[in-house]
Amino acid sequence: MNKTLIAAATTGLLTLSTSALADVSATVNLASDYTFNGVSQTDNDPALQGSLDYAADSGFYAGTWASNVDFGSGEDTNIEWDAYVGQYFQLNEKFGLDTGIAYYTYHGDSASDTYNYPEAYAKLGYSSSMGDSELNFWYSWDYFGLDVSHYIAMIAHTVEVAPGHNIKVTFDRSTSADEAKWAWDGTDAYNHYRVEYMTSWKGFDFDLAFENTNMDYDAADARVVLSVSRTFSL
Repeated sequence: MNKTLIAAATTGLLTLSTSALADVSATVNLASDYTFNGVSQTDNDPALQGSLDYAADSGFYAGTWASNVDFGSGEDTNIEWDAYVGQYFQLNEKFGLDTGIAYYTYHGDSASDTYNYPEAYAKLGYSSSMGDSELNFWYSWDYFGLDVSHYIAMIAHTVEVAPGHNIKVTFDRSTSADEAKWAWDGTDAYNHYRVEYMTSWKGFDFDLAFENTNMDYDAADARVVLSVSRTFSL
């Protein structure tokens, strides 16, 4: 799970004005792969994703997001469908804080709903002439329905290299509090980095990223991910 889900749902939130937050919108995204912090959720195959979002002038927002998934042979789960609600605070001209909670659900197999779990998050953003910096945290107390705590910490920086052209560099670490219940490639944690180029053209948003992890299996190996999305105001 891209629990870049929330990052995607609130992309650019650091720099949004309150006037831009009063809206109902829908986004459709086609990606060459759906990755959760460098781990494919579609067995290295493409994903079709969509979201419906409400954002108020006050900074309150809520939405829902869905994607196809594929967890491999012997597993028929094929849909992830999530919901989230949060509040964005513009602390001053440079700092913004985004806090909220998400609930992830899975469908397609008789056991899919046993994977459902909640996750709380907090994201601190800083804008300057050098670009936009982020310090983000996610925490679940029932990760994938396994009654285990799970943490993700991320740092990221986005810089505009030319008008309408941005480069974002991200580093994050995912950690399980009990590797006997949930482990990443046999250990309690792993690292992930991502470098992406972002631009827009005629109403479409393009994202071309290279990412890798320090785990050694096919779904977490180095890869290039391309996504194209379109957002519609409703």
